[in-house]
Amino acid sequence: MRKKKESQQNGFTLIELMIVVAIIGILTTIALPSYTQYVIRANRSAAQAQMMDIANRQQQFLLTNRNYVDKTTLEASGYGLPTDVGSKYTYTLAVGAGTVPSYTLTFTSIGSQASDGNLVLTSEGTKAPAEKW
Repeated sequence: MRKKKESQQNGFTLIELMIVVAIIGILTTIALPSYTQYVIRANRSAAQAQMMDIANRQQQFLLTNRNYVDKTTLEASGYGLPTDVGSKYTYTLAVGAGTVPSYTLTFTSIGSQASDGNLVLTSEGTKAPAEKW
C-alpha cells in the first residue's frame, strides 16, 4: 500500500471556483428577468381578482338600490383592498350619473408594479388593456 504524501492538499483550484461563479452569474442573468415578470403577473392576477370582487359588489348594490356605489360608500361599508394588492395598486371608482347606471373601475399600479400599467373594468364588462386580461 502506498501512503499519501503529506504535502498533497485537497480542495478546489481558483479556475474551478471562477467557472462556478461564472455559471451562477449566467443563470442569474437569465432567471432574474423571468422571475420579475412572474411576480408582476402574479400581482396583476391578484388585482384582477379584487376588481372582479368589486364588480360583484357593484352588481349586488345595483340590484338592491338601482344604482352603483361610489368609492367612499364602498369603503364605508367595510370594503378595503387586501394589503398585498393595496401595496401594488391604488384604485378609483367613477360612477356615471345618467338614466342608465354605470361605473368605471381603474386600478393604478404603483411601486415595483408601476411598469405594468393600469387595469380598467367597466360596468359593461369591458376590460382594458385586453392583452393583460
